[in-house]
Amino acid sequence: MAVRVLILEDNPVARAFLCRVVRESFSDTILITEAGDVDTARRRVVTPDAGQTAGDPFKLILVDLELPDGNGMEWLSELADYPATKIVTTLYADDEHLFPALQCGADGYLLKEDRFEVLVEALQKIARGQPPLSPAIARRLLTHFGEGGSGASLPQQQSAGADNDVAQLPDRQGSRPMPLGRAAPMAREQLTARESEVLNHLSKGLTIKEIASLMGSSAFAVNDHIKSIYEKLNISSRTDAAVLASKQGLL
Repeated sequence: MAVRVLILEDNPVARAFLCRVVRESFSDTILITEAGDVDTARRRVVTPDAGQTAGDPFKLILVDLELPDGNGMEWLSELADYPATKIVTTLYADDEHLFPALQCGADGYLLKEDRFEVLVEALQKIARGQPPLSPAIARRLLTHFGEGGSGASLPQQQSAGADNDVAQLPDRQGSRPMPLGRAAPMAREQLTARESEVLNHLSKGLTIKEIASLMGSSAFAVNDHIKSIYEKLNISSRTDAAVLASKQGLL
């Protein structure tokens, strides 16, 4: 089944660019729906595309903030209970746009001015159970919380590897960042067979696309397994997962 993606962007050139980024980011069959204004996007969510059903919602929604008929943040608030990963794609890198967007329900925040490959890598973080953030935004969040902005300080501990430059999003129920603590000892039974298989592939350095191909699954399904693994192990990166699993004899 195709993975449905909605892109809300009023600039046709930027919208085409984001379509390319999305298609490059995931190995799944992608069905992209485009909208140039909030009203159109709202109708697309309520009314399925041809061949789709109401029980087949969008998995990923990209939202521009400044639109001809409204503000993207207001629509994010409307989507609070909608079961999709919602990501802001904008030119604004200031706190006045970033933090209100996160408070309105954004799961990530990307800058359209970033290079194509940077945006692709950021979107792929979804499949690693991480918030998709542009590098500049990740640094801004780390600085904000590290300096005691509106939330508690982030732990100083960081993991080795490619995942440690990603700030954790603040908890929407408060202003505290999500925990980055190490996991306590765990038993093999806590991971399902599929999760153990995914963890084994992660420990070998395979990409999400490669894991999905080997398991005959989709990137989004692998993503769900990784999120579950991270939650069960109480960790935040694939490096931590591999190290801990090796020590616990889970591989």
